[in-house]
Amino acid sequence: MFKRMQEDVQSVFARDPAARNALEVILTYPGLHAIWWHRVAHWCWRHRLRLLARLIANISRWLTGIEIHPGAKIGRRFFIDHGMGVVIGETAEIGDDCTIYHGVTLGGTSWKAGKRHPTLGNNVVIGAGAKVLGPITIEDGARIGSNAVVLKDVPEGATVVGIPGRIVQRTREVDPTRARLAQRLGFDAYGVARDMPDPVAHAIDCMLDHIQALDKKLTTLSESVKSLGGEVDESDLPNLSGCNLEPAIDEPPHCRTVGSPRQRRQALKSTRHSVATSSTF
Repeated sequence: MFKRMQEDVQSVFARDPAARNALEVILTYPGLHAIWWHRVAHWCWRHRLRLLARLIANISRWLTGIEIHPGAKIGRRFFIDHGMGVVIGETAEIGDDCTIYHGVTLGGTSWKAGKRHPTLGNNVVIGAGAKVLGPITIEDGARIGSNAVVLKDVPEGATVVGIPGRIVQRTREVDPTRARLAQRLGFDAYGVARDMPDPVAHAIDCMLDHIQALDKKLTTLSESVKSLGGEVDESDLPNLSGCNLEPAIDEPPHCRTVGSPRQRRQALKSTRHSVATSSTF
């Protein structure tokens, strides 16, 4: 028993950088207390002391804010971070080295007796607020994103996000040509986790691909024009990385208050036209 408790404390240090010493962990971590209360309640449940088991589980819920049914089966080194609002149902099964965060529900979708709650493999991580419902299986190493609602089995090593939960497709490798084009345009790609797609980054990738295709067509067109004896401007394209939308020094003050560059140019053109017209009289 004491070896299991020592493992629990060590698992906190391994997964929570805020943990500073063993005494602090033992005294102030409600997730740890809930697991220890559950072991007592589960022992009573297995020995058919069902009322006592439910009373112990209820006391644990009052003290920790974590509700674990005494019939749930929990493996070694299970870690509940923060923990408030966690609910684990009667027929839930949790493997070794799993981690769940506050607001997670391992619940059922049926009132029928029998297996009604999820089964988690080893090394499963479930983000804050996620709901995993029904007699489904979450395989080893799976990740459930925050606030996801999972109603179907999750394969090993997969990442699930959204409502209803869907498996996230991994992003493809960075195309070297696209990366060079982005650098030429002055765009700095920001870091995105490989298994968490970013819609903004995807849109920018599509634009870079479009620009790349236009460059190829323009190069082909220029070569065709030169082969027919025409003249083609050979000067390099301007570097966009240093562009800014600040108003020019010679713009009148009222032109600088206009929002877009196009509106500023129109205002400046109108001002110059009025000045030229007044100078003819």
